Amino acid sequence: MDHYTLPSWIYLAALTVFIGGATKKLLASHLSAAPALVAWLGATVLVDRLWALCLPAMLLLLVVLACCLYSTSRTGPPPATLTPHGKAVFITGCDTGFGNATAKHLDSMGFEVFATVLDLTGDGARELRRTCSPRLTLLQVDITQPQQVQQALLDTKAKLGPRGLWGLVNNAGVCVNFGEIELSFMSNYRGCMEVNFFGTLNVTKSFLPLLRRARGRIVVISSPAGDQPFPCLSAYGASKAALNLFTNTLRHELEPWGVRVSTVLPSSYKTGQSSNHVYWEQQHKQLLQNLSPALLEEYGEDYMTETKDLFQSFASQANPDLSPVIEAIVQALLAPRPQVSYYAGPGVGLMYFIHTYFPFSISNRFLQNLFMKKKLMPLALRKQSGFELNLSLHNNNNNNNEEEEKLK
Repeated sequence: MDHYTLPSWIYLAALTVFIGGATKKLLASHLSAAPALVAWLGATVLVDRLWALCLPAMLLLLVVLACCLYSTSRTGPPPATLTPHGKAVFITGCDTGFGNATAKHLDSMGFEVFATVLDLTGDGARELRRTCSPRLTLLQVDITQPQQVQQALLDTKAKLGPRGLWGLVNNAGVCVNFGEIELSFMSNYRGCMEVNFFGTLNVTKSFLPLLRRARGRIVVISSPAGDQPFPCLSAYGASKAALNLFTNTLRHELEPWGVRVSTVLPSSYKTGQSSNHVYWEQQHKQLLQNLSPALLEEYGEDYMTETKDLFQSFASQANPDLSPVIEAIVQALLAPRPQVSYYAGPGVGLMYFIHTYFPFSISNRFLQNLFMKKKLMPLALRKQSGFELNLSLHNNNNNNNEEEEKLK
């Protein structure tokens, strides 16, 4: 028995680390039934091995699973304990979507809100003026324009006086492409990087002195597309991947200053242009008009139309209730110990769990079935398949004829 003691405990230690990491992912997923189901399925696979190795390890696994079941059965995030009163928050991209809804909610809680919009005369700005208190300040800012960011910083400083800025919510972002990498224009990549990465970088660097003074919080609205290879979203995903690495680095660097940095990873929601039918038609028309004739012939117009229809269908089924994202932002701003990442919306935690712990072939298939269920192949591949099929049938007929001649 002594001969097997060391390997057994090495195995148990590795298994404990795996279970601990998996449990951490499960607890952060904000799902109810799915984590418990995954955990118990895993337990049934390991039960024989654990029983043979060590009974205490089996008991430990049961305790971990019980804690998992208890934690996931609790509904909603834990209550915030810090008070919003006297705290100022700067939010980018408040014309529509998450930014607009967050600005209204934080204002109703008692925060002093600085909300940036692209258009001070637009519907979003008018709604904020109509529904919010005098504490809210509207600022016209295009975050890709450094001079506008600096002017917003001066205006914010003037109103805050000697106080620091408690929160910066980097929400502004765009998704200006849909389609394969080969079909996406370089302007799409530059447009996504300018807003999602360089614009957010500029805002963060500009406001860091105010945030360090208050030992405040930075909340970044990112996307699972920055961590996982969503089909046909390479420009958007690449910009969010750069943003995620920047955010993670910033978290380490600001820890000595007492500034906490959190990332919010939303599921699919109806925001901005996502549910605008005219927008998708314009994007599709622009793609067909500007694509080279050679690529158009290789892929086929019907293939691109299917891609547009799939995006439009996915966007139409997106969740109109933005409250999970807003609640995650509030938690990141007010929790005494905010989480590094918030999975905001159904399925995001499970998606990351599968991406982290399952083999690539399974996680890749899961992602493709979840997002883009293409039925058509590019036109050139369809022609090639048809040619190979005809060639195969022709060869079979020749072989049959030769057999018949031999029989004669």
